[in-house]
Amino acid sequence: MFFLTELGARLKEARLARGYSLDDLQNITKIQKRYLIGIEEGNYTIMPGSFYVRAFIKQYAEAVGLDADEVLTEYRKDIPEMQKEEVAQSFTQSPSRRNMKATSNNKMMEAMPKLIVALFAIVIIVVITTLYFQKTDNVPDAVEDNKPIEYEQNPNSAPAKPVEDNEEDTDADAEEDTEENVVPEEPVTEEPEAVQTISEGVVQGEDSTFEVSGTDSLKVRVVVSGDTWVGIRNENRNEQVPARVYKAGEVVEHDSTANGYARIRLGNSKVAKVYVNDVELTYAQDLVSQNVILKLVNEEQQGE
Repeated sequence: MFFLTELGARLKEARLARGYSLDDLQNITKIQKRYLIGIEEGNYTIMPGSFYVRAFIKQYAEAVGLDADEVLTEYRKDIPEMQKEEVAQSFTQSPSRRNMKATSNNKMMEAMPKLIVALFAIVIIVVITTLYFQKTDNVPDAVEDNKPIEYEQNPNSAPAKPVEDNEEDTDADAEEDTEENVVPEEPVTEEPEAVQTISEGVVQGEDSTFEVSGTDSLKVRVVVSGDTWVGIRNENRNEQVPARVYKAGEVVEHDSTANGYARIRLGNSKVAKVYVNDVELTYAQDLVSQNVILKLVNEEQQGE
């Protein structure tokens, strides 16, 4: 039976501070869960070798926000030394990588003549197409006949009647009556649109509370640029979105308008941006792990 070493205790404490479970850490580091448990318990006998012990501890420390080099230096007595055979084995792997790179370069050189021929054929097709359309545009249009069009006049048709002056007078009178009867429209006064306002955060421990006013909606969006724990709950602590570790590129969204309240738990706020109704929120305190609380208030509540 193994017990937590000083190194294992420090790593576990940092993991719990981030809100990570062993399964979460396994997804982040890609290290098997049984090896993570062995690191925390100081059970290095289950590791593939001492080289992997140092590598796994370094990955573990970086994932929970610790300085990996500092941890390896401080607890070097608790970490088994890497054997010469393992060092030699790590160096013997490099020639195979160089061989793979050389093979890929040879394949590229073999395919180069084919690419040049294909590009040359494309250029010829483009030139021929361009010349064809230029030749088509230079062809003159057919000359139209300029003969005047003759119309036959029916001898039985009556001559057109001249426009009488009284018709013009009638139109003028109608226009004057229309202008006199026009009632000027009253100017429409538009009410100014309400502007969303987010108060300064009230800090209490890891909680920062913000009041959102001047709007009827409370839409929350968290944009993640690195691995971090994200969870959103309502005022009754009921989970609104699945709380887990989100990876870079993922977006967490929830419409909390009906609740009028949202509590956002961030495991690593350094890699997460919070937006309220598409407006980026400025954190009230510079903490890695913190809770952001949003409250939707109206003008009457804000005055109180």
